[in-house]
Amino acid sequence: MKHVALIFALVLTATLSFTQTTTKTATAISSKVVNSDQLLEDVRTLSDDAMEGRRFGTPGGAKARAYVARRFGEVGLKPFFGESFEQAVTHTGNGTTTKGANIVGVVRGKTSPERFLVVTAHYDHLGVRNGQVFNGADDNASGVSALLQTAAQFSREPPEHSILFAALDGEEGPGAGARTLVSSLLEGKRSVLLNINLDMVSHSTRSELYAAGAHHYPFLKPLVERVAGRSPVKLLMGHDRPELGRDDWTGQSDHYAFHREKIPFLYLGVEDHKDYHRASDDFETITPEFFVRAAETILELVKMIDEEQTKGKQ
Repeated sequence: MKHVALIFALVLTATLSFTQTTTKTATAISSKVVNSDQLLEDVRTLSDDAMEGRRFGTPGGAKARAYVARRFGEVGLKPFFGESFEQAVTHTGNGTTTKGANIVGVVRGKTSPERFLVVTAHYDHLGVRNGQVFNGADDNASGVSALLQTAAQFSREPPEHSILFAALDGEEGPGAGARTLVSSLLEGKRSVLLNINLDMVSHSTRSELYAAGAHHYPFLKPLVERVAGRSPVKLLMGHDRPELGRDDWTGQSDHYAFHREKIPFLYLGVEDHKDYHRASDDFETITPEFFVRAAETILELVKMIDEEQTKGKQ
């Protein structure tokens, strides 16, 4: 029995050590550009079971919304629509009305504050299905977390143009949040230069991040190529040609609401993976090293676009 107890103790110690090492590895990735610990913590929190899958119009969605709104304030954003970060979103379909809200904040530009770049990422996901929570770590807690890190940087170092940061509701299915935001911007006669949409940016075993949109808006190609030349991930262009069929991402996320109004877009995301739209899309299945480097790349790309738009290179 003593030998069995000793063996059990050794196995338990090894297991605990492995778990601690794995946890540390997932959170101790250094970066000189973004706060990697906070980046990962935001994904962990938004994809926790407590958020109940963040489905549009549910209590879980409301919990996620409250968390994102708090983080908007913490990173230094200011409300864009009135005194609150929330913009009401309503969708009616199949005889049912669903209500949620976008979270929208702004950093005012130094040189051209009346002209806007719009960075978006949807925070909703699929909710609970057959008793399983679909946590959506990559889709799209990751995009929201990268958006927050980008916003934090520009809050510290204001951009040339104003940048609107919007965590959108209702992307999974109706696309209601994006349509609501775009309609408001058009009604307000806002000058929107470009939408940069972040959707699934944390899960790639090949270290590949795609930038879609240059096929429709060729002025973006040299900007992406310049960032790709020094990016810590493989920044690739593609997934934006009609002949690709389902592999054409032009209409597959919130950027489409901008595109159909002839507002240029750049969609940053990874290709579908084994956990896409599955209950296994958890914090534990993202690729943390890639995610941190992807967030760095996203920030660099937004900086580049802001600078080049100032020079009038569109």
